[in-house]
Amino acid sequence: MFTTFSKASSPSRLFNFATFLPNSRLFATSMSSSAASSPATTLPTKRVGTHNGSFHCDEALGCFMIRLTEKFHNAQIVRSRDPQVLETMDAVLDVGGVYDPSRDRYDHHQKGFEEIFGHGFNTKLSSAGLVYKHFGKEIISKELQVDEEHPDVNRLFLAVYKSFMEAIDAIDNGINQYDTDQSPRYVNNTHLSSRVGRLNPDWTDPDQSSEKENQAFERAMTLAGGEFLESLRFYIRSWLPARSIVMECLDSRKDADPSGEILVLKQFCPWKLHLFELEEEMKIDPPIKYVLYEDDRSKGWRVQAVGVAPDRFESRKALPAQWRGLRDDELSKESGVPGCVFVHMSGFIGGNKNFEGALAMAKAALKL
Repeated sequence: MFTTFSKASSPSRLFNFATFLPNSRLFATSMSSSAASSPATTLPTKRVGTHNGSFHCDEALGCFMIRLTEKFHNAQIVRSRDPQVLETMDAVLDVGGVYDPSRDRYDHHQKGFEEIFGHGFNTKLSSAGLVYKHFGKEIISKELQVDEEHPDVNRLFLAVYKSFMEAIDAIDNGINQYDTDQSPRYVNNTHLSSRVGRLNPDWTDPDQSSEKENQAFERAMTLAGGEFLESLRFYIRSWLPARSIVMECLDSRKDADPSGEILVLKQFCPWKLHLFELEEEMKIDPPIKYVLYEDDRSKGWRVQAVGVAPDRFESRKALPAQWRGLRDDELSKESGVPGCVFVHMSGFIGGNKNFEGALAMAKAALKL
């Protein structure tokens, strides 16, 4: 439900808006101001305020997320900058100049605001980050259908902040991704914050009404909230099970090679998301150099060199230079390992027809 108030604090128009909620249907109805005053009309018990005018990703996502909570489930969204209107709200996001979770005030624009997520993260929070900090575990526990104290809730809480939320906080607060005076090599306007920004009514549109603006904000909430839920559900569905697989394989890594530098995945999963964190947690030394896994399509096996960091292309120990660019019999002859299929020109990955051959490639590569 959406309400826009003018600066005179009188309601201009009241109407419901459509949005996606987890495990619920899309709903959309409308009502006029006169209908809102009818005793037969049931309105949400809570109202969440945010500013009208141009919107950004943080308040669109913050409004979406807060409505996923028990306290503000299906709350009415009121868009206004009028202090008298905002004072009557049950929660206020991204406007009002107050951060006070005891009163559900979540603005970040005021002088002296330096709130961060913690847990090793130092990026100043936006309104979305504030909502996530205070309500994220509740949202995650509902998706998992477990208690908030379950260890998986905290793992997901930190992982989703790192992979999804922190960038929204940083972009909204004007924090560069890298500490450098150099101009970026290219422009990226495909990220979520940019796409939400483009949903604002165009200045050339003759219709600059509050209704048009609210419709655009509705789309922004749906876009930002949908991607948040997609990210969270990916971490629940894929990331969390993969973590258990990688941890189990790390425990048994010396079965493949006494060096402990070769990891064999008994089941393929997105291992890069976990390897670096688990190496640190499990105090693994020396670090893993190669990861072996079966290619479901070819039914052969891959030998992949581990990168120096999760976001770097350079390998800790690339496959030998003399193997790179070779294929099949020529590669088998050069490496002394039968069944070779290929080694990439950069040396970051190679393949063999079977597990034994892939393991032999990895063992030989460690010595070269």
